[in-house]
Amino acid sequence: MDTGDTGFILISTALVFLMTPGLALFYGGMVRKKNVLSTLMHSWIVIGIISVQWILVGYTLAFGPDYHGIIGSLNWLGLSGVGVDPNADYAATIPAIVFMAFQMMFAVITPALISGSIAERMRFPAFVVFVLLWATFVYDPLAHWVWGVGGFLRTLGALDFAGGNVVHISSGYSALIAALLLGKRKGLGKESMAPHHIPMTVLGAGLLWFGWFGFNAGSALGANGLAGMAFVNTNTAAASAAMAWAVVERFHRGKSTVLGAASGAVAGLVAITPGAGFVTPLSSIFIGLVGGTVCYLAISLMKAKFGYDDALDAFGCHGIGGTWGALATGIFATKTINSAGADGLFYGNASLLGIQAVSVLITVAFTVLATFIILKAIGLVMKLRVSDEQESTGLDLSLHGETAYSEFI
Repeated sequence: MDTGDTGFILISTALVFLMTPGLALFYGGMVRKKNVLSTLMHSWIVIGIISVQWILVGYTLAFGPDYHGIIGSLNWLGLSGVGVDPNADYAATIPAIVFMAFQMMFAVITPALISGSIAERMRFPAFVVFVLLWATFVYDPLAHWVWGVGGFLRTLGALDFAGGNVVHISSGYSALIAALLLGKRKGLGKESMAPHHIPMTVLGAGLLWFGWFGFNAGSALGANGLAGMAFVNTNTAAASAAMAWAVVERFHRGKSTVLGAASGAVAGLVAITPGAGFVTPLSSIFIGLVGGTVCYLAISLMKAKFGYDDALDAFGCHGIGGTWGALATGIFATKTINSAGADGLFYGNASLLGIQAVSVLITVAFTVLATFIILKAIGLVMKLRVSDEQESTGLDLSLHGETAYSEFI
């Protein structure tokens, strides 16, 4: 056991935790003021639900001893046998309980990302049930497939350093299905739905960027050179994507917005996540530039063309950005950065790009089908969407009995 590695991962765990409150602010500023508290509540209640679910059953399903490459066994139910000694299968220099806590923060933020697509219209009880079921039947098996020892996508050779498939593609495509099933917000296209507090969103984006260093660098699972490389790649891709978004937005709309620059940074962070510990800093510039561009185009053009209401662009940033990042890893990965990885297309190994594409297709198909089934099942026993009257009043008051601001503000 290494105390330096342990201290680093504990700090990284705290950084990843901060991302979910940061996400709450990022999303909260983008909704109308009558729905800001309900939007913040989505992220906060996820912290509570998943922190307990992960201890009870989530961790063992995701990282427990493998069962046919599909799921972890129940050997570690309630963290039985998970203590202060390292688990050499995952992190030989830190306590197993620390590795568990680090992974718990990934499990927390992922369903919170989905909430951006259903903001301002989903009933709170339905959201709570959805989060619990989605984490158990979507996130936990997928985490085992990609990261678990024996998981079939890991065995296939798919690379996902910090959550391209597990976090971003899964949440992004699930967000799209949720938005389609819930339908559009009342008055969309007829009423103003402009963000009510852009400084709040920018603050949230800053906290996400800050926490993302723990997200990606911490995934090296040690205070080492690989962590440093992932740290630099993370910042570089975010910066490149923010600039790309600002430039493309200026050409498209005539102005570069602060909201756009913040969204672009998040898109870059998403795009670099799967390859942060496998690519060079020069590659991360390109990954960020393309990530910022494709996410902007997805949000600006696809929503209008296909008519879905992804309220806060969870699919546009995380689904599209995560897909690009996973494929980019297949192009730019190099064993000179991480000998445990593989060379990608750019370094003479086209097969890795094919493996990455297969892993993306499997992830998308699984999450889309599972999310559809979960939401339809919930809809059989309770309403998914608030009433027209509740939506008009605002979810803060109608669902939570609170208002964020004085009526004089």
